[in-house]
Amino acid sequence: MTSINVGALVEKARVAAGLSQRALADATGISQPTLSRIISGDRVAKLPEIVAISWATGCTVAQLTGVSSVAERAQCAARATNGSGMADMRDALLHFLELDDYLDEQAVPATM
Repeated sequence: MTSINVGALVEKARVAAGLSQRALADATGISQPTLSRIISGDRVAKLPEIVAISWATGCTVAQLTGVSSVAERAQCAARATNGSGMADMRDALLHFLELDDYLDEQAVPATM
């Protein structure tokens, strides 16, 4: 079984959101030293902290914890062009599927 590095996933989400550690700490109410320890793997993130980080970065809890039922169910086939990477395309697809799954779980109605 693969060990999930939550700290690395939090760092990836922070960078993708364009936030400094200080800005993410301010947005989540988590102290910057605590956030730094979570990212480095020196401290396990508590679920309320993961939820706050997900809100601040726009990621889902599943993306930050590496636990995803959607990824296990999704199959995709695509053709990469213009130097696009297949892994990046799969990650983008899974992001939208995770978001859709999360909105369904929260009973947020679809809008057109």
